[in-house]
Amino acid sequence: MEDSLNSHGLNEVFGDETAPLPLFQRWIAEAGEAEHDDPTAFALATVDAAGQPSVRMLLLKGATEAGFVFYTNMNSRKAEELQGNPRASMCFHWKKLRRQLRVSGSVTLVSDAEADAYFASRDHASKVGAWASLQSSLMSSRREFEQRVAEYRTKYPEGSVIPRPPHWSGWLLQPAEVEFWLDADARLHERLRYTALPDGSWEQELLYP
Repeated sequence: MEDSLNSHGLNEVFGDETAPLPLFQRWIAEAGEAEHDDPTAFALATVDAAGQPSVRMLLLKGATEAGFVFYTNMNSRKAEELQGNPRASMCFHWKKLRRQLRVSGSVTLVSDAEADAYFASRDHASKVGAWASLQSSLMSSRREFEQRVAEYRTKYPEGSVIPRPPHWSGWLLQPAEVEFWLDADARLHERLRYTALPDGSWEQELLYP
């Protein structure tokens, strides 16, 4: 768009940003004030080798110009699908604000240093859980899992240094497209899409609801 976004009659909550990150940062901050239960929660969609999509809820752990970061067990279904098809989509929904955010693009692994730093910031129980869980694998009973948790609690008692498991790391979703969605009466919603261009800038477009 050659002129300002708001000259098109957009709601002021969209602002007049030329790139999606500043607007996302404002929206996530406002979500933190309005949505007290996991404002960083988002749905992540991946696709397997047969083309079957799957979706699940995760928590966002970082957002920069480079992209959006989340962490997982690398033996999980999501990680296996991302390794086979390194593309994904995420969707945030902030019900009280009546807003959605959709992001799609390619994924790459974060560095070992980044994964180590984030893992070190987790609480003791979460670190133990990362070692104990064989995520997405079959288990015979809940007791089997509880026994594994107990074993790792013994191995890594409170106050001990727990290393990051070799099967646990993070992904960076590098956005190719980011869409901000604002609810409106009579389903006359407002949609603003940013599309990444080869020169590093962003194209801004308005979409019909």
